[in-house]
Amino acid sequence: MHNAAFAALGLNWRYLAFEVQPDDLRAAIEGARAMGFAGLNLTVPHKLLALELVDALDPSAKKWGAVNTIRFETAGGHGRSKVRAVGFNTDADAMVTALREDLKLELRGARVLLLGAGGAGRTAALKLAAEKVADLFLVNRTQSKARTVAAEIKKQFPSTNVTVGYPESGVDLLINATSLGLKAGDKSPLDERRYSLEQARSVYDLIYRPAETALLKAAKKTGCKTANGLGMLLHQGARAFEIWTGKPAPLDVMRRALAQNIYGH
Repeated sequence: MHNAAFAALGLNWRYLAFEVQPDDLRAAIEGARAMGFAGLNLTVPHKLLALELVDALDPSAKKWGAVNTIRFETAGGHGRSKVRAVGFNTDADAMVTALREDLKLELRGARVLLLGAGGAGRTAALKLAAEKVADLFLVNRTQSKARTVAAEIKKQFPSTNVTVGYPESGVDLLINATSLGLKAGDKSPLDERRYSLEQARSVYDLIYRPAETALLKAAKKTGCKTANGLGMLLHQGARAFEIWTGKPAPLDVMRRALAQNIYGH
């Protein structure tokens, strides 16, 4: 989507993918800085690690506690310019935009079950609380992680009723923020012995490839409204594009490029 957007705006830029091990993240950021990169996107598991590896945090990264976008910018000082790395978070706002667009869902006053309390889950949980959901249920394989996020929400957003564990009644929205579903043969992130999909009105999976995870397939069968993470990917990418280039993102061009890449049409 970025290369299509650069081409549409006549920018001589290129977006490239690199596989970087967590232990090498600091060296990768420094290498990109040295080579004059405009910026970087970071994905799992780098979003939390990067908080400590950039020179400054934009309010978005401070607020949501994760960095998925870095901009390298020149700052003058002591007679010579210095390139600093600034960390941003474009995921949180993108998720809410996608939920509104794809599921026609308003979060204020909603009951939400969130699966996953890692990097993506934590950001999602904080953003949901900021959007004033009424009830938020956090489920994570490691319960202590969910409890830590719940405590954070109680402190920052005391009006949100947050519970660790599955609800006992229906929810307006179930979100998968775990990585379960990325690989063929992955088990469902939802323990259906504990909670039935029939109790959820809508199901949103942050995963976009495959386009339909086992969770979304099962949710569709039960009559839930469903959407995958493609819309969130689009909107977080569009915001990153604007952070790097200072130009409005050509959203339709980016949307078409993503659909072609993910769905082949």
